[in-house]
Amino acid sequence: FSAAHAEPDEAALWAALRDGGHVALIRHALAPGTGDPPGFRVDDCSTQRNLSPEGRAQARTIGARFRSHGIERAAVFSSQWCRCMDTAREMALGEVTPFPGLNSFFAGQGDEAAQTRGVRALIAERMRAARPLVLVTHQVNITALAGVFPAAGEIIVMRAEGDALSLAGRIRSAP
Repeated sequence: FSAAHAEPDEAALWAALRDGGHVALIRHALAPGTGDPPGFRVDDCSTQRNLSPEGRAQARTIGARFRSHGIERAAVFSSQWCRCMDTAREMALGEVTPFPGLNSFFAGQGDEAAQTRGVRALIAERMRAARPLVLVTHQVNITALAGVFPAAGEIIVMRAEGDALSLAGRIRSAP
């Protein structure tokens, strides 16, 4: 095991997010359970798996971590699922834009290939913007884009070159 293969330190990952050319993929904060209950509807939070009180606190902590590393505002896009929208709002990094491409395709919902292409196109388009890009989504979406299985609230930092993405590193979640 050599230092050349070591995970980049968190300071380098935060700097990469500040300096551009990178995107933060965040798995929604703690929401007990798996998948969604029968009768799930994207337009009705009462039918969905939602953030626990710990999840709301975790989301606020994630936002505070961004601010403590010099990222006061970001371009924030989120899955339309309530647990993702609530995570993004609780982070308080700016206006949250719902983006259907970030919606879960767990257990055959949605269209993995089309949604992943849509997210890659969004990233390519937004890399020219002045603010850091933050995408709040689900484990399956992040795994499709990054090839890793993130924990709740974990930040996966991806290097973006056009619509090509490569893993820069992981910023572990803090409960």
